[in-house]
Amino acid sequence: MTAIPFYQIDAFASQPFEGNQACVMPLDGFLPDGTLQAIAAENNVAETAFIVAKKPGHYALRWFTPAVEVPLCGHATLASAHAIYTHLGFDGEEIAFETVQSGVLKVRRLSDETYEMDFPAPKVEKIAVTEDVAAALGAWPLEAWGGPFYAAVFGTPEDIEELKPDISLLKTLGVSGIGGNWERGNFGCVAPGGADGADLTSRFFAPGSGIDEDPATGSWHCMVAAIMGPRLKRPLDCYQAYPGRGAKIGIELIGDRVKLRGDAVTVIEGKFTL
Repeated sequence: MTAIPFYQIDAFASQPFEGNQACVMPLDGFLPDGTLQAIAAENNVAETAFIVAKKPGHYALRWFTPAVEVPLCGHATLASAHAIYTHLGFDGEEIAFETVQSGVLKVRRLSDETYEMDFPAPKVEKIAVTEDVAAALGAWPLEAWGGPFYAAVFGTPEDIEELKPDISLLKTLGVSGIGGNWERGNFGCVAPGGADGADLTSRFFAPGSGIDEDPATGSWHCMVAAIMGPRLKRPLDCYQAYPGRGAKIGIELIGDRVKLRGDAVTVIEGKFTL
């Protein structure tokens, strides 16, 4: 039997029960894909991150939901950096994560113990709002954008908080656009303003990735930065309004890159036995 170190971390959270859950599991080498997917399904949190050390401060990284491997995951990258700094003894200036589809992602721990991630800014384009999407969301957006996901822009934070989408309908929807098909069944919703001085409030529904609603989504906030950053032209404090949890995510669009900032806290430490 093999025992794999296991850390469950609340990412984009300053205390337990906030943000989004991620499991981080350091490996000597990646296990077969079917085994990685089975472990993620067993963990049954939004993402399980598997990391393999290449050299000090440099890791290979893959992310799995309980259902699929994903090309980019912000909160599990933050959780991985937190595990490396907090539990694996790294004290360097920056961690580099080598990924399959998103290139090299860099994370550093700031002087206030929060983390800053450097991600690629996605290409986005404005698209028409359609009746099928409005019906699935249960509300008509002011704008719609395409990119890695379908983005719906609303007028107020209350619009976002009151959304009660038809998840089964959302899962079937998707449109053709930049680089081929945007991921079917993955919808972000955002509006200006929010509680405690937030610049933006959002939610993210991801039945296409096996998650009805995600509590804190870094990859979605890269798209938020690409859409809203050029309008406001400054760092933005975002609140992802998942019912019962909530997450604070700092974003800043700098050229073709996005800075994502947030906290993380470990809630479980142990071993996963195969």
